[in-house]
This record gives sequence, structure tokens and C-alpha cells, in this order.
Amino acid sequence: MKQQKGSLTLRVKRELGRLLPEHARLPLVVTLLWNQTIYQGSKLLAQTWPHFDLSLPIDARIPFLPWTVLIYFACFLFWGVNYILCARREKALAYRFLSADLFAKIVCGVFFLLLPTTNTRPAVGEQGIWNFLMRFLYQIDSAENLFPSIHCLVSWFCYIGVRGQTDMPKWYRCFSCLMALAVFVSTLTTKQHVLLDVFAGVLLAEFSFWFVQKSGFSAIYGRGMDRLLHIWKRLTERYRSGHSTKHG
Repeated sequence: MKQQKGSLTLRVKRELGRLLPEHARLPLVVTLLWNQTIYQGSKLLAQTWPHFDLSLPIDARIPFLPWTVLIYFACFLFWGVNYILCARREKALAYRFLSADLFAKIVCGVFFLLLPTTNTRPAVGEQGIWNFLMRFLYQIDSAENLFPSIHCLVSWFCYIGVRGQTDMPKWYRCFSCLMALAVFVSTLTTKQHVLLDVFAGVLLAEFSFWFVQKSGFSAIYGRGMDRLLHIWKRLTERYRSGHSTKHG
């Protein structure tokens, strides 16, 4: 029984290694935790502060299309797939991509605190699956932390990360660009964001990807992640050693 369990564990480890190399696992976890820390933490800090509406006259002319909530929610799968694809690259490329995400979220946090934003949401009908999903979206995601749009930022990162990868199928690189553009539209037609939020998210993604390479931030990030990985390895080795001794 123990032999079968050990064989299964080894197979799982091999499959995980194929999906995600060792250098990618911890940084992806840090990316997810950092995103939540910035987004939810800034909301908590600024919840009683004055918020500003950055809507332009043209935003009022953009129609409210509840069915586009499907694109808005589908992008979470898009993010997961592309972030894994980008994190699987060789370490230097993966760290540049993930450090750009981390840096961009720092900038987002600054904006969320210095320029808290909100917008006016439309009334949503009672009937139909799309209206149900819109009401659900509005319930779980309050109209705060809009500028820059993290939805647009992360979606454009998903394209940035693959657009120069010639070993990746061209159709998928094109799909990533079109999917990112579709997400931009969905943030506007679900009235989650306004045009300035979208443009700010895209510009911040481009700037961050350039900045981390030119400034050496990605190298600093890489050293930090390598150090964290080393500490994590030591902790897990101690745990396994203690666990095997206890059950030996």
C-alpha cells in the first residue's frame, strides 16, 4: 500500500513538473496573493474616503449589454492559462513577466489610494440568465478600485506575455490579442469600467513590462523569488524529515 502511494506521489510530481517548472510555482502563488492584497486591502483602507467618477460624455453612449458578462467572467480562465504559459518559460523570461505584474499591482495600489474611483451602475432587469449574472457580479464586486482597470491590465499582460513567443502557435497569439480586446469591451458594456480605466490599464501593462527590464527590477525580483524558494525548500525538507522520523 505504501509502495503504491509512493508511486502515485512520484507520478503526480512528474506531471506537475511538466505543467509548471519549479521556478514558476511559488511566483505564481505570490502573484495571486499580491493581487488580492492590493485589491482588497486598498478597498478596505479607502472605503470611507471620497471617490471620484472619471466617466466622460462618450461613456454614456456605450450601451449596457448584460450578455457580455460572459466574456467578463471567462477572462479568469484566460488569465490562468496564459499566466501558466508565461511562467513556464525559461526563468529570466518568466521572472520578467511576473515581476512586471507585481510592479503594476504596486502602481495600481497607489492609484487606488490616491485617486479612489467609482462609477454609476445601471438598473439591471429581473429576468434572464444574463441579468442574473450581472446582479451577481455587482453584488460580489463593488464599484471601487476602477482606475486603472485590473481586468484590462491583466488581460493585456496575457497578450504581452505571448506576442513575441514565436514557438507558440500564431493562432493562439492572435486569439490572446482578440480575447484581451474583447475583455476591454466587456468591462465597458457591463459598466464595470469607463474608457479612462481601460486605457490606463493597457498603458500600465506596457510600461511595467518595459520598466522592469530596463530598471533591473526583474533581476531583483528574481533574486527575491530564488531566496523564497530556497527557504521554502528548507522548510519542506525539515517537515518531511520530522514527519518520517515520527512515523518511522
